[in-house]
Amino acid sequence: MATLERTPYAEAAHELLRNTLLDAARDELERRGWAQITMSDIATAAGVSRQTLYKEFGSRDEFAQAFVMREVDRFLEAVEVAVREHLNDPATALSAAFNVFLTAAAEDPLVRTLLTGDEAYSLLALVTTQGEPVVAGATKRLSAIILSGWSTVNPADARLLAECLVRLAISYAALPAGPTGMTAASVTTLLGPFIERVLTEELESVPTRDYP
Repeated sequence: MATLERTPYAEAAHELLRNTLLDAARDELERRGWAQITMSDIATAAGVSRQTLYKEFGSRDEFAQAFVMREVDRFLEAVEVAVREHLNDPATALSAAFNVFLTAAAEDPLVRTLLTGDEAYSLLALVTTQGEPVVAGATKRLSAIILSGWSTVNPADARLLAECLVRLAISYAALPAGPTGMTAASVTTLLGPFIERVLTEELESVPTRDYP
């Protein structure tokens, strides 16, 4: 009988602590701006001491970075679902994936808190002027999603498309223009031919086997 692989207690407890602290920050941000929230507020909301919070994340800036990265990862999970629902139609998959970002920017109260108003600037900077870690992490994850859905795509092409989508999503979210559906459609019009061409070229390049 196979033995189930178990997550070590220390690792599981560490992950639980981090998620509890990040969830507490999300709850606080749904009620007020980041500039109004102290580390003590987050620790209290999570039910731990401020010392525990600082021991886990080091500083307020490090905590903010971890929080933004987790929220980006949460959106990319929704992007992956959207892509997998349209694997037979790359252009539609592209539109659905981009629409996830835009819908969140338009409707998610937390995202609006992060992206609007002077209070949110310190967090907004983490996806704009100081956003390289977010762009790099999101690009890597989105590239993996693309390659998982269409394994014949060249990794370099997947990364190029992923980085373009990530940067466009951040730009559109920070400075929205027009209805979400129209914007997603315009991005698909622009980038759809590229992904269609890449998929076609890669599929045609796969050697066929001659059977006797």
